[in-house]
Amino acid sequence: MKILAFESSAVSASVALTEDDRLIAQSFQNCGLTHSRTLLPMAEALLANCGVTINDVDALAVAHGPGSFTGVRIGVATVKGLALGADKPCVGVSTLEAMAWGARALGGSLCCVMDARAGQVYNALFEVEDLTPRRLCDDRALKMTELSEEIGEAPYFLVGDGANLCYNTIKDHCIGLRLAPPELRYATGFGVAAAALPLAQAGKTCSPQELDAFYLRRPQAERERMKRLAENRYPKAAPLMRYCPEFQ
Repeated sequence: MKILAFESSAVSASVALTEDDRLIAQSFQNCGLTHSRTLLPMAEALLANCGVTINDVDALAVAHGPGSFTGVRIGVATVKGLALGADKPCVGVSTLEAMAWGARALGGSLCCVMDARAGQVYNALFEVEDLTPRRLCDDRALKMTELSEEIGEAPYFLVGDGANLCYNTIKDHCIGLRLAPPELRYATGFGVAAAALPLAQAGKTCSPQELDAFYLRRPQAERERMKRLAENRYPKAAPLMRYCPEFQ
């Protein structure tokens, strides 16, 4: 099964083409350019260099969150547009789970973290068994102090764009923490494809119309808007977007 996978949830962007569990090609950029400028050209160049067209692909996969609101939207919109034009099924996977699949060669326990600002991280914990990450908790947004209390002195590899921040903040309280090497630290298209493969093989795909972003909390602009509404400074209005209600 050929999967074209996209990752643009944080500061880096990546596109990968895989066939079953084999990586055919991957493009990765962490150069500071906006994903709206880089993601589609990366995909076009990768396919051209492989002598493959979008019609040769069996499914498209994307990290659909959590992550940067803009980055997640760009990735999801790109995949929706390509899949609609080529009439291909889609697979949306957790960004944190994609990180775990990309770093599974480390083995052991993985703590995947993304900077969520305001002293918080998006986080999920995984245990790797036979090169397959097994979830220990759902994706969540929590304070780094809360994460520190939970993992204690257990040995974990920190993975993700929030790894350095998290390590420098809680390393004195979590002596088992280790930073994953840079080449395994960031979410990649290959990690997205690896996480999507068992879902696609099980028929757990969706149409481009059904593909949607997943957010653990409201964006900053809407949180400020809701705060103003609570202070009765503006007339009450409906929320602007869907989000996970557990994290407001």
